[in-house]
Amino acid sequence: MTTLLSIQDLKVAFRMGKVAGEVQRQLAVKGVSFDVAENSTVALVGESGSGKSVTAMSILNLLPSNAERSGQILFQGRDLLQASQPEMQQLRGKEIACVFQDPMSSLNPVFTVATQICEPLIKHLGLSRKQALARAEELMNEVGIPDPKRRLGSYPHEMSGGQQQRVMIAVALACEPKLLIADEPTTALDVTIQRQVMDLLARLKEQRRMSLLFISHDLGVVGEVSDHVVVMRHGQVREQAPVADIFQKPQDAYTRALLACRPSLTESPVRLTVIDDHIEGQTTDASHAKPKDPNAPVVLEVRGLKKSFWMKRGLFGRAEFQAVRGVDFQLRKGHTLGIVGESGSGKTTLGLALLRLHEPGGGTASGEARFSGQDLFSLSRQEMQAMRRRIQVVFQNPYASLNPRFTIAQTLREPMEIHGIGTDTADRTARAVALLRKVGLDEAAMHKYPHEFSGGQRQRIAIARCLTLQPEVLVLDEAVSALDVSVQAQVLNLLKDLQDEFGLSYLFISHDLAVVKFISDEVLVMQNGAVVERAATAELMAAPREDYTRRLLGAIPRGYQGVAAA
Repeated sequence: MTTLLSIQDLKVAFRMGKVAGEVQRQLAVKGVSFDVAENSTVALVGESGSGKSVTAMSILNLLPSNAERSGQILFQGRDLLQASQPEMQQLRGKEIACVFQDPMSSLNPVFTVATQICEPLIKHLGLSRKQALARAEELMNEVGIPDPKRRLGSYPHEMSGGQQQRVMIAVALACEPKLLIADEPTTALDVTIQRQVMDLLARLKEQRRMSLLFISHDLGVVGEVSDHVVVMRHGQVREQAPVADIFQKPQDAYTRALLACRPSLTESPVRLTVIDDHIEGQTTDASHAKPKDPNAPVVLEVRGLKKSFWMKRGLFGRAEFQAVRGVDFQLRKGHTLGIVGESGSGKTTLGLALLRLHEPGGGTASGEARFSGQDLFSLSRQEMQAMRRRIQVVFQNPYASLNPRFTIAQTLREPMEIHGIGTDTADRTARAVALLRKVGLDEAAMHKYPHEFSGGQRQRIAIARCLTLQPEVLVLDEAVSALDVSVQAQVLNLLKDLQDEFGLSYLFISHDLAVVKFISDEVLVMQNGAVVERAATAELMAAPREDYTRRLLGAIPRGYQGVAAA
């Protein structure tokens, strides 16, 4: 098989400024070597910080100006490290193209879809505007966007996340590149859209006879799309082999740990395996989770909850869009209710409506949400402010939910000051330090800022901030979706420990059914704002009644076929 791309002893360092007159460098990639054959898919796998994205972005030199590269990157025998800037500009998009994780940060919000697809066609292929528009319509149809001619006039914000990612793929494939670099292209998508994008990439790869460099931390996805897998950690290749060998007989302890720490659809362990423990040979409790008390007191009861938004129609008119349609459920003390569904199903709106965080946006909310005998929707703003001490929320993105100008000490003390918890600053500081230790961080974190922490550490800080108010209910809105599998395992174990210690009740909103199975006692399945199925977790996973639930379960990536995902 002919080699299309060969990376040989690649090293990437970042200049970090001067100390005592000497330039300091941080080595992010440490001698990485692997090949990508023609018409093949190679997956780069590893945790956040493993160097996989830096390695991939080195190919087209899409790194910051302080990056220094050495080694060789041979594309069709030509060393890209020696290529000039004009040569690289000619190569990007035409011979090698990229699809990134977040399409909204990659697509220009002020240009229409048509403009963004036509740009590489005009620049690299010399097509006229008319020819480029005709080709753009063909590409939109090829990536599965309905009514492509009309949608060419849309702006990115007018499309769903899945459609935005399809537009990114259309832009990337416009000039029929020989190599497509896909950097976490499905991480932010729900399981059904993820399945569609994976199938689309596989189909286009075969049709166009191109190669795919697929970057992911999810071995379930990697097992379904790749021919060869390169496992990275701390900037080094720990193992590389055909995909069957990686799943059937992994050689490296780190690879085995990655496979083991993913929540399982078939097992129900009390705790998930954490990578460092697995590598060190420390085993987790393999027993099954103990059933919760079915007669525990109800802490939150929701009846007939509806939530609408006003949508502009014409110059002066408006229409009502119903996002949540008559939802009923009970949440018991110490229990976890999982809420699952595709993007747009209403699950996040449901959680935010309960907390009355949607009120400034207009639209109506009706029904009852009784907490400690009081209806949350009938409380005054002052009464609701006091109630929020007992019901807290952890959001999906820890990068956006922490104030970048506050130290961690300020972040943790602020809610205590607002709600009058603690006698003075020293008392509140002591409480904050104790909570940091509870979530696995030490006192040294108190004087740092959010940007000095990893995503998993920030999410732990967000959880600690919630705990400062000693809440009874936590609404967890995709709280682990942005985390790689190893950090996700740590946070899920932490949530279970906190629930056992404090008797917390969780409303766990997620599109990941494997995660929901691990942490939830009961599951609510939502579609188009309504509940279509509700059952105990084990019952729903074993025998779903609704076609929609079966479709959600069927869309979950399960790794290499014929091998049970760990």
